[in-house]
Amino acid sequence: MGAHTARTARTEGTTRDLRETAHAAQVRELTAAGVLEDPAWRAAFAAVPRHVFVPYFWTGRGAGHERLWDEDPDPEQRARWLRGVYADTPLATRLRDGRLVSSSSQPSLMAKMLAALDVRDGDNVLEIGAGTGYNAALLCHRLGDGLVTTVDLDEEITESARTHLARLGYHPEVVTGDGARGCPARAPFDRIMVTCTLPLVPQAWLGQCRPGARILAPLSTGLIALTVRGPDFAEGRFLHTPAYFVPLRGATAAPPQEPAGLPPGLPYELVENERFQFMLVLTEGALHPREALDLWRREDRPARERFGVTVSDEGQWSWLDDPQGPYVWPLGEADRPGFSRGGW
Repeated sequence: MGAHTARTARTEGTTRDLRETAHAAQVRELTAAGVLEDPAWRAAFAAVPRHVFVPYFWTGRGAGHERLWDEDPDPEQRARWLRGVYADTPLATRLRDGRLVSSSSQPSLMAKMLAALDVRDGDNVLEIGAGTGYNAALLCHRLGDGLVTTVDLDEEITESARTHLARLGYHPEVVTGDGARGCPARAPFDRIMVTCTLPLVPQAWLGQCRPGARILAPLSTGLIALTVRGPDFAEGRFLHTPAYFVPLRGATAAPPQEPAGLPPGLPYELVENERFQFMLVLTEGALHPREALDLWRREDRPARERFGVTVSDEGQWSWLDDPQGPYVWPLGEADRPGFSRGGW
């Protein structure tokens, strides 16, 4: 073996050791944080290294974006890349005209969502938002390739995810298409996991689910867990976990709303209160911010899990405590034709 070949082999061995050490440390940290209580998901995170799915990511904002990648000739930059990959943070993986279009989610949030998905052996799962493919790999390890379908609108994203998955020997169904339309060719599904923020729940998903199926999706700044009772009805409550994702894109996705401008005089501690912001976004267009503030105070500053969502062929609405109670608001649009529910 020549000197150059020997040095290359030592360098590759050192790099591999560093990645394995960082990966093992991540699993220990997630376990210590209490988000990998299920041995099956702990085994999945231990088996699937994140760095394979994030060969590069972007840091900073605006004109200050910096790309960190695994083959940077500067060893310190490569070390920064590796530290970033195995930090418990979301990573920007794809920008377009300076705008984030795809990311690798925070691993601890991924673990919480996978636990909340409550999959069982044999469940057929649809993931909306392929991203890097990391989440699909975790699902494949738990359920097997044949029971996992992941969809994304962007062909560059799906091709990249497919490549990353294949490197580790995973071959789920990776579909380029409008996630809001689901994937009828692979239905019926027992679970739908969404990794992009919704303005409304696409009705098409309900018709592609078995009765009793679970849909877990980011909505407002939370995670709604819906139980599907039939092709035209689903209902459920929010989890306590906050969640921030890239918005769902596609022809059938309603445009995301911009947060309302807050009137002057609201107490600063409430403007900055993360739970109050959740309620503001959830009731956007139905409640004036001051009405939302009055209700939030009167109801003892309700946490996310007191809110829920109902989806039916008559419309979609959010509610506080009880879907038949006094505090009910149309979801997404305040004046949608045909919406007949009451509101506060």
